[in-house]
Amino acid sequence: MGHEANLSDKVLALVARPPEPGCVPSARPADAAARVIDSAARKAGLAAGTLALPPGPLGWATVIPEMTAVWHIQRQLVADIAALYGRSAELGPTQMMWCLFRHTAAQALRDLGVRVGERVIVRPAAQAVLQRVAGAVGMHLGRQAAGKVMSRWVPLVGAAGVGAYAWWDTREVGRAALALFEREVVIDNPV
Repeated sequence: MGHEANLSDKVLALVARPPEPGCVPSARPADAAARVIDSAARKAGLAAGTLALPPGPLGWATVIPEMTAVWHIQRQLVADIAALYGRSAELGPTQMMWCLFRHTAAQALRDLGVRVGERVIVRPAAQAVLQRVAGAVGMHLGRQAAGKVMSRWVPLVGAAGVGAYAWWDTREVGRAALALFEREVVIDNPV
């Protein structure tokens, strides 16, 4: 349980304040976003694969740093895509959590937003809701981290698999950010 609580705290810290974007609004945001996604996916794959190289018990110690390194690349990706679409002001903890974890922990994120046709409806989340969602995401990520421990027993093959997963995962984060920022977003304020 302590491992999931630690991951929950890391998730909350990760989404609390989006990073400064490394991009400016683009006349062709979809093309620019595709390049940014490709670059971030390569960086994430390389970082994860490299950190997954140490074998056995030493490798176990790299699981959380590997996940954290990939998340930091991904959060920068989300901030950059928001900037490319000129929507940095709309990027807050709820949108960051949605983009980073929607594809891996969709059930946990059901209270944050939904897609309705061409619109994405985002519900502003109070800190208590974000904590609850982060707890659910942390539990999911704890199970994922346990699976990564097994990859440390076969270093080269495991590192290649971890790197490939990080590459794919980062592309999915980019797709989630595109889906959010290239469409109309409705902020649902319940009365």
